[in-house]
Amino acid sequence: MAEDKRILRLPRSSEIPSIGLYLDQTVKYINRVFEPISCVEVTPSMVSNYVKKKYIEKPVKKLYDRDQIRKLIFIVLAKLVLSMDHIGILLDKGRGMPVDDKAYDEFCSKIERELNSVFGVDGSVNKEDNGGEDRFMDTLLSAIAYYIYINHCIDKIK
Repeated sequence: MAEDKRILRLPRSSEIPSIGLYLDQTVKYINRVFEPISCVEVTPSMVSNYVKKKYIEKPVKKLYDRDQIRKLIFIVLAKLVLSMDHIGILLDKGRGMPVDDKAYDEFCSKIERELNSVFGVDGSVNKEDNGGEDRFMDTLLSAIAYYIYINHCIDKIK
């Protein structure tokens, strides 16, 4: 069997626990999902805050279900580039959030593809581009441009 060289592998909808998870279990599960990338960590207070702000539904009998966990995974990734206010706008307007199993699984595939494209399949930076400095700067400039574009789009959604 070939080794999986993806930078990040998100659980598909059917792989997310179908039994409800308590808050601490949910946080541990999500942090384990994002363990391969060091820029993401979720805390119980963050999840509780998302519930308070109605970004995710209140847990039933203190248990978070598959839909809530999918939404948390989306929020965690979106939060890397968006403010929580902007994420709230997207969720309120029904934009961006993969709402069903198929859309969520497609979302997972797309982000994995993008990460592999940026990092290269094996996760290394091409040595021919000045030790990675040129690629780093190009990627930084692209990220800035996309950030500005995304914020412009959200302002139009408001």
